Amino acid sequence: MEFLAKAAFVFYVLVIAGGSLAAALSHNMVRALLGLILTMFGVAGMYMLLNAPFVALMQVLVYVGAVAVLVFFAIMLTRTPTGGEESQPNPSRKYLLALLTAMLPGAALGWVWLKHPVLSDVTPVQAPMEALGQGLMEPYILAFELISVVLFVAMSGAVILAFRKRGS
Repeated sequence: MEFLAKAAFVFYVLVIAGGSLAAALSHNMVRALLGLILTMFGVAGMYMLLNAPFVALMQVLVYVGAVAVLVFFAIMLTRTPTGGEESQPNPSRKYLLALLTAMLPGAALGWVWLKHPVLSDVTPVQAPMEALGQGLMEPYILAFELISVVLFVAMSGAVILAFRKRGS
């Protein structure tokens, strides 16, 4: 059983790494978005491995179902000029900066993990769905509503940018 969990972990790591590389290195915005979606599915798989199916489902619903669709609409509504910046090959300096940017969160997390090691590996108590829903709707209602406002503002900004580009 542990072998299957390790195999699934390696599979999701490869999915996340492949998707993120496709998102970062693609010259086509739609292909980059598909890489981002693949990465989000890999993260949802990691949540499933952590025995958090609700968080995995929310990952798919919110990020794949809402954010990725929003980004796709923004790509469709904006027209990039032919021969624009994204059609040029990336110089090696950009690859180096992308690599450093990718390594920075890992280094920060590694430093925190080394400075504050986990005291025990006790499995957290599983919360019932009703308690989780009450937790989202009662003490965290402001954060929940702020997320919807952020998504609304992002969608409105994408539409405004699209109309400005078409007008000019």
